[in-house]
Amino acid sequence: MSAATLRRLIVISLIALWEILPRAGFIPELFLPSLSSTLAAGWNEAGEYGHALAVTLYEVAISMAFACGGGILFGAVVGSLPRPRILIMPMVSSLYAVPLVILYPVFTVWLGIGSESKIAFASIYGFLPTMLATAAGIQTIDPQLLLAARSMGATLSQRLVRVIIPAAIPTVLSGLRVGGALVIVGVVVSEMLISSAGIGYLISRYRTILDSPHVFAGVLLVLAMAIAFNAAIKWIERKAAIWQTGTRAGQSAEETVPAALQPAT
Repeated sequence: MSAATLRRLIVISLIALWEILPRAGFIPELFLPSLSSTLAAGWNEAGEYGHALAVTLYEVAISMAFACGGGILFGAVVGSLPRPRILIMPMVSSLYAVPLVILYPVFTVWLGIGSESKIAFASIYGFLPTMLATAAGIQTIDPQLLLAARSMGATLSQRLVRVIIPAAIPTVLSGLRVGGALVIVGVVVSEMLISSAGIGYLISRYRTILDSPHVFAGVLLVLAMAIAFNAAIKWIERKAAIWQTGTRAGQSAEETVPAALQPAT
């Protein structure tokens, strides 16, 4: 039996157990409502969930741009320059060890309870792992690639875009996977703490009135966002597979860098 078939069987079994166990009374519906009642609750309030999902997706999209885009660029710069790396990396690593959720009340004081505070919090939450992974990936690049690029007169921006980031793609994508997942978590958690809109707000609101089907309907939407993001990362990984070893197959470092520095057509 292939791994893919086994995964499908596991998923189907979990779905079946989710429906059967609450229906049979083995698990109280308050703790775990059946899948059918969860889907029915979401369908009956489709308009409310649709509006909440739109708010959450808006906050996630902007946070992704700041966290992942900024994390990759900043990590590439820090990882490729020795002095900033020695100065900044220890501080960022220490900050990443701090549970950043304790800082969310500060963001609400500064930016209010609207989308701005959630975007700022989720951006920083996802920025740190993306930046650290990118900077670590830069340090694994073959030095001959950078030497060849510098010998050809490539500027820092050209080295970043054409050599450094492509060569570090596997590590960058690993950091992007973690950072993007933390962005989703940061947005939903901040909505659950202090908010008046979004999926996290609906989950928190229905939790207070012990409406488990509506709570799990919101959880399913969050799970769907995470699955969609993971699928997007896998698609990017397939497209970037040519850079898995940092150089094109069958080419030397000297052959790879000149080709990478050529203008895109």
